[in-house]
Amino acid sequence: MNDWTIIFRSLRARLFSTITTVLMVGIAVALMLVLLTMRGAGQKAFERGSGDMHLMVSADDSALVAVLNGIFYANPPRRAMTWAKYEEIARSAPFAYVIPTQIGDNFEGVAVMATAPEFFTKFRPNPGEAWALREGRFFERSFEVVLGSQAARQSGLTVGSELHLTHGMHASGDAKGEKEGEAHDHDENVHNEFTYTVVGILKPTGGSHDRAMFTDLNSTWIIHAHEKRERAAGAEIPPTTEADLTPADRLITGMYLRLVTREGSDVASNLPQVFDQLRRDPTIVVAQPRQEIDKLFRIVRNIDTLFFAVAVVVLISSAVAIMLALYNSMEQRRRQVAVMRVLGASAGHVFGLIVTESALIGLLGAALGVVLGLGGSLVAAEVLRSRVGLAIDASLPPGLILYMVLVSVLLAALAGLIPALMAYRTSVAKNLRPLA
Repeated sequence: MNDWTIIFRSLRARLFSTITTVLMVGIAVALMLVLLTMRGAGQKAFERGSGDMHLMVSADDSALVAVLNGIFYANPPRRAMTWAKYEEIARSAPFAYVIPTQIGDNFEGVAVMATAPEFFTKFRPNPGEAWALREGRFFERSFEVVLGSQAARQSGLTVGSELHLTHGMHASGDAKGEKEGEAHDHDENVHNEFTYTVVGILKPTGGSHDRAMFTDLNSTWIIHAHEKRERAAGAEIPPTTEADLTPADRLITGMYLRLVTREGSDVASNLPQVFDQLRRDPTIVVAQPRQEIDKLFRIVRNIDTLFFAVAVVVLISSAVAIMLALYNSMEQRRRQVAVMRVLGASAGHVFGLIVTESALIGLLGAALGVVLGLGGSLVAAEVLRSRVGLAIDASLPPGLILYMVLVSVLLAALAGLIPALMAYRTSVAKNLRPLA
């Protein structure tokens, strides 16, 4: 009988205790793996939403709110900007692009962004990667719609489908309550007078734009101008056309800006100067999306720390459980230890067997934790993909797996020191007396 046989028989003799302890270690390891993996992958996914823009301009209350509304479609922007303001900003610096956006309508809960063709030709949803179509084409005229990959799945629309848009970002009416003169009236009226046609569906980008649909600015201006004219007239009127639009109708809610850079570089040397210049305008809010995302994750990281602390406590608790299980078992194993000593096993050898048994429990728990962690990461990634439209890499970094396994084994081995010390001090003569 070799040492491993002794160890495995000991584990089988305490099967329920062994399984429970291994499960505790596995849950703690899985929790830490999922937290550490999702935190990093989640931040990368949010950074993908900002694409290759350097700045974002809005009339929202703060830079962070502007980014959440204008890039991640959290809520409809509450205030609009005029087309004259767009032209003024576009002339203010050597920009590679200044892309206007208008957000505020939806189709069955799917956010709609009205924008210019440059959104697809110049803006990169992922730095260095252009938009790609799964089928169809980009919009070329008014009342044409292009769907993000997640928006297509959620809405069930296909190329050729016809639809009518609704005021507000949410079909439930979450966007109600804005004052006259703000970006939208949000009466939750369906724009039945104008029919849109789906002309294209985008391939996934892994960012927030996957869960939106896109149309041109003229379409949005026309339907809102028509609604205002109809309310003013108090009766049905002939359809509004582009020729009927006034400067007051040509409103936007945001702008995506990128400065000119050297070929192959993403850094603009004049970014601080342009940022400072734009911030002097009190009528707008200027945001650096990546900085705002970092700020958001600094807030989230405080919550992560709490969950991480819980995982650490669970892991330490599992180590205590290992120690207690082995400690309690030593009362029944003293005679076994004494027999081993008589058969030639040294006290140090017995000490090593107990520590090895404890470390093996930690190793089994870590292995279970890796399996549970991978499953948890896959579930979390799927939830974020289906509900938020963010593509998360659910794979567990090998370095992180190795680190967690080593920590679990080391912690379990340390937990086995006290029971091993008891075995080391077991009296051979006393425990070999005939049983009563």
